[in-house]
Amino acid sequence: MIFGYTAKIANERKLDKILLLMADMGREMIQADRCTLWLLDRDSNELRTQVAHEVGEMRIPATSGLVGHTILTGQSIIIEDAYQDSRFNQEVDKATGYRTKSILVIPIRDSEGEIMGAFQAINKTTPEGVFEDRDIEFLTLAAYYSGKSLEAAMLANEIEETQREIIFVMGEVGETRSKETGYHVKRVAEYSKILALGIGMSEDEAELIKTASPMHDIGKVAIPDSILLKPGKLTEEEFEHMKQHTSIGYNLLRNSKRRILKAAAVIAIQHHEKWNGRGYPCGLRGEEIHLYGRITAIADVFDALGSDRVYKKAWDLERILTLFREERGEHFDPQLVDVFFDNLDKFLEIKEKFQDSGEPVEL
Repeated sequence: MIFGYTAKIANERKLDKILLLMADMGREMIQADRCTLWLLDRDSNELRTQVAHEVGEMRIPATSGLVGHTILTGQSIIIEDAYQDSRFNQEVDKATGYRTKSILVIPIRDSEGEIMGAFQAINKTTPEGVFEDRDIEFLTLAAYYSGKSLEAAMLANEIEETQREIIFVMGEVGETRSKETGYHVKRVAEYSKILALGIGMSEDEAELIKTASPMHDIGKVAIPDSILLKPGKLTEEEFEHMKQHTSIGYNLLRNSKRRILKAAAVIAIQHHEKWNGRGYPCGLRGEEIHLYGRITAIADVFDALGSDRVYKKAWDLERILTLFREERGEHFDPQLVDVFFDNLDKFLEIKEKFQDSGEPVEL
């Protein structure tokens, strides 16, 4: 059973799926009603379950309950009746409506021997209803074989989160140079994900677009202040210079082999292309424009029109909606405009939630 599960775990890269597989393996191996895998978040000093059978994500203090005791001491625990043990945190049962009786908890260690989390099995399903030392041996063996994959997935997850944070900050750099609104990149990211899901993309790809879209104007870092900050209309020569931010952004990003930055490069160079072929820098038409660029175009224009800029005041909502109706099939992908109108309530919720206040944007 261990080898069957660890083969699946070794081929999985997503942390939440690895945790689900490990929980399934533990539950099946030792005949438990539920098996939860808790991870230690050292930054917040919390224990969290990303996956638990019949339970969503939960967070508790790192010192809480029997799991906290195992994390603190490194000792495995077997309890016949949880409610007779003062270390048991009954708040979890109260939150879920579940009745815990027998419990087994073992620590999970990383390659350096440091505790990274714990397996918690609940309610033995055999007639005796009590966990035994043999169950500890089995679960420890399972944790040993799957721990490397878990550790690798956690590291990969941390690297990706770091990438997201850097990309978001870099996106803000491009906007703040032109005095654009502080939450512009955050709103564009959220709008882009709504459109991606609405057009039928997977959650994973929609999240990719959400992560990459804040970099759409990174090329503005190379545009002179005299153009970026000009309060009036740009001359034809100035506008030609401004249009170069798309190609500059693309050239900054195009050599990366990272999935997020490759997507950001496409968005940077194509988010000003138009469905009718009259956009820039390449004059692409219709589906010649990558879907990522078409999505970000709508998200960017909607937010730009509804926000104050150095060269204009914010438009009212009805004027913005009129423009989108008029530009359906001209500037914008007609199918995406339909998705936009179908999800307008979600767009307005985000616009309300992330209003500009001058405060730093929270990632």
